[in-house]
Amino acid sequence: MVNQHWQPSARDDQTEPKDPYYVAYIIHFLLGAGYLVPWNSFITAVDYFQYLYPAKHISKVFSVAYMVAAMTVLFILTCWSSFFKMKLPALKTRMNLGYALFVLVLLVAPITDWVDHRDEFGRGSNFAFVVLVSTVAVTGFAEGLTGGSLVGATGKLPGRYMQAVVAGNASAGVLVCMLRIITKASLPRSRKGLRTSTHIYFFTSTLIELLCIIFFNLLHRIPTIQHYMTEPTQTSHLDDHPPKTELRRPETLLVLKKLRWLAVSMVTIYVVTLSIFPGYLSENVNSTFFGDWYPVLLITAFNIGDFLGKCLTALYVLKRSRWVVWGCIGRVVFFPLFMGCIFGPNWLRKEVPVVLLTLLLGVSNGYLTSVLMIVAPKFVAVEESNISGIVMSLFLAIGLVIGSALGWLWNIRRR
Repeated sequence: MVNQHWQPSARDDQTEPKDPYYVAYIIHFLLGAGYLVPWNSFITAVDYFQYLYPAKHISKVFSVAYMVAAMTVLFILTCWSSFFKMKLPALKTRMNLGYALFVLVLLVAPITDWVDHRDEFGRGSNFAFVVLVSTVAVTGFAEGLTGGSLVGATGKLPGRYMQAVVAGNASAGVLVCMLRIITKASLPRSRKGLRTSTHIYFFTSTLIELLCIIFFNLLHRIPTIQHYMTEPTQTSHLDDHPPKTELRRPETLLVLKKLRWLAVSMVTIYVVTLSIFPGYLSENVNSTFFGDWYPVLLITAFNIGDFLGKCLTALYVLKRSRWVVWGCIGRVVFFPLFMGCIFGPNWLRKEVPVVLLTLLLGVSNGYLTSVLMIVAPKFVAVEESNISGIVMSLFLAIGLVIGSALGWLWNIRRR
């Protein structure tokens, strides 16, 4: 197992240009939030979708469809140069396509609802459910495209920009949860009120994606980013063409070898997290006191914890990779703890222990993910930073898929 310190490279030294008013940092934060807002929009509206399709395991079906699509795209991005012997499409093309798809899927959800559910008291049809799940899969495709591309490109920059991206990821969950709570609380607790709040919520998320498109296309005009675009030792941040020699299969395998323990750690983090969040939190625990607010509040608690964890790396990043790896493995303790919330003593099934465990799950997920994303590009050469970012995103997606599949095990036996 690796046991080494990572050292800041020239990308983190004092000679780099300043970022006036933190504009480049804020844009990376926004872009990081933007590519996870659509996914969080779907899973946080689980109360409405569960009403429409009471016989379906909404969260678990959503998770599998989304994660498989995202992993497929990331695998293609990772292997593109090796197997297709050609350059990836320009970063601008990939990012604009991904965010445009996000706008489309966020509009499809309320439009499908209007067309299929004109009767205020009607349930959703099977056809509408297929359209909804297909929309979630397209969201996964777009997330793999934008997330993998953004993380790969940001890997060439100083670590604080990667921290901005992963903190933005976490803020997406918090933002969407707060938006969901506001829209849900401000309208009557009726079928019509729930439906209206969901539509407002999706349209607001659409506006966030439009902002991402605008700011991404302005990013290359910022002097700080232009410095890295023209720096001779690095490839362009906004047009990440590889160096004169293409990244061939042996070099891709070399990057994988260098990052193998960090990649395994990333898989471990998300196997644990996705087997519990969001499926377990929205279907397998319940509260007489909170009613249908309970899953929304638990998902909010996780997202707040995730955001706090990712912000902590702005203050301190673990230097020993061995500690990071063991921290990721140690998270398997959440399995017996959450199992106790279903099968354990009555005090463990109460709302307070479940909320606290959910918060800890989020904090540990956020901090360790952020550390891995910041550290991984420092273990490889500058010209390999792009592929290292995509590789880590791929293994994150692998963990998401495995975790989403394991989430179904909670339904084998329920009290």
